[in-house]
Amino acid sequence: MSTILVIAEHRRSELRPVSLELISAAQGLKKNAEDKVVVAIIGSQAESFVPALSVTGVDELILVKASVIDFDPDVFEAAVSALIASRMPTVVLLPHSVDSLGYAATLASNAGYGFATDVFIAEYQADELVATRGGYNQKVNVEVDFPGKTTVLMTIRASVFKVLEGGANPVVTNFDLPPVQSRSQNKDFIELGGGNDIDITTVEFIMSIGRGIGEETNVEQFRELAETAGATLCCSRPIADAGWLPKSRQVGQSGKVVGSCKLYVALGISGSIQHMAGMKHVPTIIAVNTDPGASIFTIAKYGIVADIFDIEEELNSQLAA
Repeated sequence: MSTILVIAEHRRSELRPVSLELISAAQGLKKNAEDKVVVAIIGSQAESFVPALSVTGVDELILVKASVIDFDPDVFEAAVSALIASRMPTVVLLPHSVDSLGYAATLASNAGYGFATDVFIAEYQADELVATRGGYNQKVNVEVDFPGKTTVLMTIRASVFKVLEGGANPVVTNFDLPPVQSRSQNKDFIELGGGNDIDITTVEFIMSIGRGIGEETNVEQFRELAETAGATLCCSRPIADAGWLPKSRQVGQSGKVVGSCKLYVALGISGSIQHMAGMKHVPTIIAVNTDPGASIFTIAKYGIVADIFDIEEELNSQLAA
């Protein structure tokens, strides 16, 4: 029997959604029914997160009482190190976030653990653990293995693993953490400026544009169409790279994975592997492209071989009626 340890993340007394995605990733790493998924929550208010973390796939919740309410790199490093020493997990999963990156690399390096960041596929291949992450500015996928490592730490990309549905009644245990001398002190939480764009990972209806729009001057008419239809306008990487839409609107491996989207309309998008990975959990995809052999049609529920400008004109006509 092996243990997969998940380190849940919270901020300002709220559980971050990526914590539940880590539980899904952990389930995929179980090699047999005896393997356990153990979730640890660290902080002075750890017990308050028990209801939110009592979900399908969790065998045990560990409450690590610490002197801090929010994240502290020294406290979290000491806590995770102590948990690993106590439970001897084969894999430790953390969010790929600014918090985890504040201590995970140091912890892995000091203890000699296997380590990989920004992982979007974690699986066993011929009984060997393999993590897949992007390389060369997301132009290639890189498979990382960990020969000789009995414990592996991985930070997992958000919005990649679909959250499991249903509740559970995991065993809840307490873990005593010795006093930790922190080298920093949290004074206040300040929201970053300039971050007022919509979070596309949380919206349910997306209309996305690609190279097929031709020129930047054509973006506005599709923005208006999206607003009229009640959709959020997003894009593929070439549009974001050209600066026609902000990077925050890019869907794909090097952009964002739209895990909450229920309807995705792809206009003039050929369908690169990287872009399609960003919409892997969308149940209904409608694709419009002039090329009947476009890759996007292989994952679309409905495909239309047509000029996107003709479709835009017809949709505007129908919506105005």
